[in-house]
Amino acid sequence: MIKNKKKYYNKNKYRRGKNKSIEYSLQSKAAKDVVQRYGSANKEYIVSYSGRDNEANRNLKRGLKRIHRYKVNCKYYKENIKQQAGFVAEEIYTARENSKRIISGDKRRIRRTDDLGSVNDQLYDHFTIDTHGNIIVGSGEQMKFVGNNAKELFDALKSGKFRKYLGKATITVPSDYYEGVISEIEENLSRLEDWLKNAEKRGNKKLIEKYRNRIFLLKKIKTSIKDSGITTKEAILARQHPLIFTIKDMTKISHQAGMVQAKMGISISAAVSLIRNVVALCKNKKKPIDAAKELAVDTGEGALVAYLNGFGGSFIKAGMQNSSNEIIRGVSKSNAPAMMVTSAIDVGKSLTRLCKGEISIAECLSEMGEKGTGYLNSALFATIGQMAIPVPIIGAMSGSIIGYTLNSIFYKELKTALKEAEITRIQRIVIEQECQATIKQINKYREEMKILSNVYFNDRITTFNSAFSCMDKAFYSEDIDDFIMGANMITKKLGQEVQFSTMQEFNVLMRSEQMFNF
Repeated sequence: MIKNKKKYYNKNKYRRGKNKSIEYSLQSKAAKDVVQRYGSANKEYIVSYSGRDNEANRNLKRGLKRIHRYKVNCKYYKENIKQQAGFVAEEIYTARENSKRIISGDKRRIRRTDDLGSVNDQLYDHFTIDTHGNIIVGSGEQMKFVGNNAKELFDALKSGKFRKYLGKATITVPSDYYEGVISEIEENLSRLEDWLKNAEKRGNKKLIEKYRNRIFLLKKIKTSIKDSGITTKEAILARQHPLIFTIKDMTKISHQAGMVQAKMGISISAAVSLIRNVVALCKNKKKPIDAAKELAVDTGEGALVAYLNGFGGSFIKAGMQNSSNEIIRGVSKSNAPAMMVTSAIDVGKSLTRLCKGEISIAECLSEMGEKGTGYLNSALFATIGQMAIPVPIIGAMSGSIIGYTLNSIFYKELKTALKEAEITRIQRIVIEQECQATIKQINKYREEMKILSNVYFNDRITTFNSAFSCMDKAFYSEDIDDFIMGANMITKKLGQEVQFSTMQEFNVLMRSEQMFNF
């Protein structure tokens, strides 16, 4: 009787595990929007650090990594670092502002004037551009990270040197100086207003005009300055340790993504668990107290998995989105980043069950094959599919479906064989041996396929590179015949016939009744 109960318990625990995998898969699909938004937001920090935006195919004038390599004079170390921290602050401000806008859905972006082609602009450090890349009038900003404290910055702002910015640009200042500057302005305004009243009582026109001008200037400064959201300490840290600072900022964004997704995960897990437990209660298979406990546990686990999907997915998405590989950038737009996290969680659970002795090594390998390598094979076949079908996303999608389907078929068959209740120990050993032999054979085939694929693709890639090089040179030299020759190289390599090899032959073809071959 006890044995049957244990068997019943293990069977239901296994089923619950399967339901969990399905639920986690739903979690990853639900995380797509959050991962896409927060992942794109995180990508801005990678661009800021590396100085290269592969998605937009543009280079920044500086970037944190490059600024970090700037030389520093040992005699003026602090001065040099602080000056370079000002450049760093401009990069951080750009990344943080764009990150906020991406998360909120704002299509406008902040760009440094240097990156827009206006190097060392005398009035502006930043502009806001619209979705077409046009500068929005009145959006100019000037960043001022000067002085050792708020008082020194205030004195600099009211000096004649800085008056050219007033009324023309918003002045962004260090976050740790902003409140201090506002206090200095308020104190000076209060004092000047008292002096103005006294001057008006005495009828001293000269002093009246002097105080009014000062009041006007201070009010103008007050309405012009803006908190940059960056402290001087942060700017210096980013100058000295750019990679650590970048990861720290990305972690904050990923944490936000995780928290947003966790709220959604609670709803999904609670709803699924509630339905499952209500059904169990109606069938008298579970006590109310047990159902309540399971509901609480399921909700907590769901929140954790959802958080990991949001956190890890946004990190992975950012890296993929700024990859130099076009296919990887295309895959980043899918739900792959979140699915990778789910795959890691599933594999981790299988390893945990193995360590606890709940499943055998063979069963663990089977589960990992179905859960983990399914996603990996899916990604591998997606890459091959994209190469075979050079249509963005379609090729990758087709390959992904084929890869995952083949993987699932093989491992489900293996799992069925291992799980068969009536298999004897001898039969089990034979099956395991056959499986091992099959796996070795598959690995052998895979190596052979790898060699053939490398030969196939390398041969064509060499031809494509030569063709593209020829076409690039033709663009610069404006030689249409060379351009046609480059295009024909690709056509011939793909096994097709060309109808013309020069512009003259093309004109003849156009005037003839002959049909174009597609």
